[in-house]
Amino acid sequence: MLTGLCRALRYSRVLLRQRVIGYPAWYTTHDASNKPSGASPNSVRVEAPDYLDERERVVFNSLSQSLRPSKLEVQDISGGCGSMYAIDVVSEQFAGLPVVKQHRLVNQILKDEIKTWHGVQLKTRAPT
Repeated sequence: MLTGLCRALRYSRVLLRQRVIGYPAWYTTHDASNKPSGASPNSVRVEAPDYLDERERVVFNSLSQSLRPSKLEVQDISGGCGSMYAIDVVSEQFAGLPVVKQHRLVNQILKDEIKTWHGVQLKTRAPT
């Protein structure tokens, strides 16, 4: 029964995202590419989108404060249960770091939240 509820919640969130934003939910991007000219990447704060649920917002805010990303995407991919997340981060703090160290940095920031999760999909990179 819980699995069915999770699927229903996930499906309703996908439909809501498509209606509110006007494009598919998987295409959501929250980057700072529209920053004013001359602004450094660290001077633009990525704003949390309105459709994030409470747990997604906690993850988003933690990473946003710690990494000052130019792009940040957080999505609950467990079907709304909060047990698995997909996270995509672009941050200057990743410059020169191998992917393993980038992931360790994200894991360290989210260590308290990750304890309650089943899994996480991380994509990290420095701006090009």
